[in-house]
Amino acid sequence: MTPIHSIVRSAIFAITSAFFISAHAQQKPEPKQPLYLGAAWYPEQWPESRWDADLTLMEQAHIHFVRITEFAWSTMEPSEGHYDLDWVERAVRMAEKHHIEVVLGTPSAAPPAWLTTKYPETLRTKEDGRKDEHGNRQQFDWSNAKYRELAGKMAEQMAIRFGHDPNVIGWQIDNEYANESYGPETRAQFQAWLKARYVTLDNLNNRWTTRYWSQTYSDWSQIPIETNYGNPGLLLSWRRFVSDTWRSYQKVQLDKIREHRDPRQFITTNMMGFFDAYDHYTVSQDLDIAAWDDYVGTGQLDPVRNGAAHDLTRGFLRKNFWVMETQPGFVNWSKDNNALNKGEVRAMAWHDIGHGADAVSYWQWRSALNGQEEYHGTLVGADGTPVPLYDEVAQLGREFDKAGSALSGTEPHSEVALLHSYDSRWAVNWQRHNQAFDAVNALLGYYGPLRDLVHDVDIISPSVSLSQYKLVVAPALNLLTDEQAKKLMDYVRNGGHLVFGQRSVMKDDDNGLQPERQPGPLAAMLGGRVEQFYALDQEVPVTGDWGSGSGKLWAEQLSVKDPQARVLMRYGRSNGWLDGQPAAITRSVGKGSITYIGAWLDDKTMVAAAKWMVEASGIHPLAIKLPQGVDLYVRSKTGTSGDLKTVWILVNFGKNAATVSLPSQMSDVLGDGRVTSVKLDQYGVAVLSKE
Repeated sequence: MTPIHSIVRSAIFAITSAFFISAHAQQKPEPKQPLYLGAAWYPEQWPESRWDADLTLMEQAHIHFVRITEFAWSTMEPSEGHYDLDWVERAVRMAEKHHIEVVLGTPSAAPPAWLTTKYPETLRTKEDGRKDEHGNRQQFDWSNAKYRELAGKMAEQMAIRFGHDPNVIGWQIDNEYANESYGPETRAQFQAWLKARYVTLDNLNNRWTTRYWSQTYSDWSQIPIETNYGNPGLLLSWRRFVSDTWRSYQKVQLDKIREHRDPRQFITTNMMGFFDAYDHYTVSQDLDIAAWDDYVGTGQLDPVRNGAAHDLTRGFLRKNFWVMETQPGFVNWSKDNNALNKGEVRAMAWHDIGHGADAVSYWQWRSALNGQEEYHGTLVGADGTPVPLYDEVAQLGREFDKAGSALSGTEPHSEVALLHSYDSRWAVNWQRHNQAFDAVNALLGYYGPLRDLVHDVDIISPSVSLSQYKLVVAPALNLLTDEQAKKLMDYVRNGGHLVFGQRSVMKDDDNGLQPERQPGPLAAMLGGRVEQFYALDQEVPVTGDWGSGSGKLWAEQLSVKDPQARVLMRYGRSNGWLDGQPAAITRSVGKGSITYIGAWLDDKTMVAAAKWMVEASGIHPLAIKLPQGVDLYVRSKTGTSGDLKTVWILVNFGKNAATVSLPSQMSDVLGDGRVTSVKLDQYGVAVLSKE
């Protein structure tokens, strides 16, 4: 096609599209669905003659959105500057015919071969110095200016074409940010980033204590990239640089889309739960909503760990989120790719909704006939007919439609927050001291018992406002900035109840040791401190207000420096150093309190500790007794007249059927009428409404 023909075609499309959009704009001010069921669809991989049949099956399953184009760069721009978006337009229109809305993905996670061949500098440099090659995905250099330019142009063309399309509800930028580059260009950018942060080498050398091992730098160009065993300040700076670079990479495309899109279209990217190669708080702050890809892999769903990943994602922007990908039965990338049990996919989806998801989308609709993920689970087979799981997802679609109005506008609300920071996780992982000490597992050790008691727990950054919480718990908050420390002290002075877990407030903003013993600047408020820490090779006994139990992996010998501080737990006989010493202490500060727990408590003792935290904070949990294995999720909203609408979601992950007695009569949203109890088979679900 000649350039003039391309210009004429674009002009014709612009006129007809403007007319079409104008005719439909008043009819579609907001997304139609309070709850969205979706699937990843790849129309470019199939003949157009097949599209209608696929979309018909989706419509019959009550799938209301598809995500498309996030790997379609070579089809949308088959050669440089030659954009072919007509097929995307046809796919969007055909989806609309089936009442299915569209999320468009920018395709920068998988650059086309013409690009990486013509511009080899856009390929990432691996940590061993070798260049990545074409033939996979995520082989691009996220710091490279040319790659950003080309990805930005692609996003801009898509936004010009679809930014006001009435059937496009949102955008996903790229796909699962993951791989960095380590070449000379990136290293020079990192050195410039360090100069902007520290201004002078004297300041950097002082903050990093580079006199240790003669690491002192006399020129910015001397500073290397280290990722595993380097100066702690250098390691932390690299991870912060990686996070800022992902944010600026994302912003190139985000700005192009925002320039041309209708504000009703959201922009997000799909993150990966507890994946920690970058700081998700940094990268999320420019997005409209947070989203993540929820996979189990081998085994069955762990509601505690998976629920915490949901609450972590909800905490990025402190509002409801989307599950942009989840597994339809099984995956192909785990060591053992077993299928989720019959009924478990449905239960998992309601578990997602309970934690604040407003959409659940399956990856993928139908597998490609070739490619690296041929064995991955789908909803229809390669022949285009439904697999056994299709009916379960169709049931879920009907339930989402039925429950949507009850759940519309609702979200989880909690009086309890867990503090989480990537800086702290990185700091612990680089210097575990005990190889089994995992910062995520430390957080989950507190999360599980607390959530069992209060049913909703927020997981948030220590930098955000804490005023809404009666109880704030900080497990392994290893690194704390001066600003964050001040925020926590103000929280306690204003009547909040703060609990530190083991390994907290050991490091400063540059990953160096605090000049004061733990918990650093909060030691005076605590009225005590950590005298010494010990990595454990065997469990140690603990006893006190929370009963008798044991500690594992890590123990901190505490001391009391203020008569107002009280010992809650003591160590029993162990290594001599810990014998009889405080394991947990607390101090009241006005109407608030500050507590430090120096032991990694066993499960039973942690349950008792969680109960003490909740009671001491003045929290009154729901008066309901749940059978073992049954999870309760609460979403609510306050109406314009001040009335509170509450929705309960009950899911039975236990092996046996269970009956739940309700504290009062509620409306059965998925069934009919009002009930005072519900019976749940294994993987059974109940959605209950109360106004």
